[in-house]
Amino acid sequence: MRRFIKFIAPIIILGLFFNLATVSFSQNNQDNPEVKDLNQQIQDKKDRIKKMRDQQEIYSQAIKQKQAQKASLANQLAILENRLAQAALDIDGAQTEIDRNNLETEKINVEISDKDAQILRQKEHIALVVRLVQKQDDKSSLEILALNGTLNDFVSQVQYLADINKEIGRSLDSLKQYKADLENQHKNLSDKMKELIGLKADLEGKKNNLAGEQQTKINILDQTKSSEREYQRLLKLAKQEQLQAESDITNLEKIVRAKLQKASGRQLVFNDAGFIWPVTKNTITAYFHDPDYPFRYIFEHPADDIRAPQGSTVRAAASGYVAIAKDAGLGYSYIMVIHGNGLATVYGHVSKIFVSPDEYVVQGQTIALSGGMPGTRGAGRLTTGAHLHFEVRLNGVPVNPLEYLP
Repeated sequence: MRRFIKFIAPIIILGLFFNLATVSFSQNNQDNPEVKDLNQQIQDKKDRIKKMRDQQEIYSQAIKQKQAQKASLANQLAILENRLAQAALDIDGAQTEIDRNNLETEKINVEISDKDAQILRQKEHIALVVRLVQKQDDKSSLEILALNGTLNDFVSQVQYLADINKEIGRSLDSLKQYKADLENQHKNLSDKMKELIGLKADLEGKKNNLAGEQQTKINILDQTKSSEREYQRLLKLAKQEQLQAESDITNLEKIVRAKLQKASGRQLVFNDAGFIWPVTKNTITAYFHDPDYPFRYIFEHPADDIRAPQGSTVRAAASGYVAIAKDAGLGYSYIMVIHGNGLATVYGHVSKIFVSPDEYVVQGQTIALSGGMPGTRGAGRLTTGAHLHFEVRLNGVPVNPLEYLP
């Protein structure tokens, strides 16, 4: 009878450990009906996102096709309509991404709960096994040796107990690590949610901007009474206006720098820590050399257009001398300020000017009011709505303003 007990006790403990461990680990999260349902919803969102991306490509191709065609009023309206549709689809896509992340977050919460329950069951199981093992350990080595027929039996039983202890530790460590991984993934998803919410806000701003551009085109249609001939005349005037401004800016910058050097005997030195934003930092509605600039077929966009309500205060981005302060009435009005180190800044579509040529201005000084609304003073032709056209030039050549702004 003793010999039967000495062999059956380890077998019972071993069977108990592996049987309960199998039950504990076999409860796969994927078998959870709630997880299955969430997985299906997540896949549906992914499929929808893919379809939206395919539709985005269709809009992109339509825009490229229209941009490659001859500039016409109908083409420009078609481009704007496609871009508005793109922006709306982008917003929908961002919302779908947010919904998908919400579902994945919910799924991870379910999995964490499942793993918490598994860890609890495993701990209870381990405690039971440990208690049984301790009963074996309570016997002295001499007693265990006496219960076993040979030294080999004794060594085998001791080794078995050691192996069980190692397996218990490994099982608990793996479950703890899996739970830690899930919690970390949950945090990553929360961070991504914040990014996607910000993306949605940016895209809504873009849609509002494009709606403004479309309204501008509608205003032009009203002014031209849908006449393609009148539209082409406006395009021609806008191009001439831009070429004249570029010529004046380039030539007068050279003249003013030469005059300042002659007067002081040295070159103008940049005396500020860096540039500041000329208007309150806001959305960029058109970037430097923007490939989506609506009039790129007329001229390359040499500036950043910064959204600013009509009549906003415009300040000097850095200290320097006013080279140009052109009030063109209903045409394109602008100011150019010369700074040290070969730098200059241009402020376009201004509705009111407060400085004069050759005047020295300090960084942050009010030099104008912004404009850009179609048909208003200083806006010029074919503007895209209220904004400040802001250029930075280095040795006479336009450069990306965002590389200089804080």
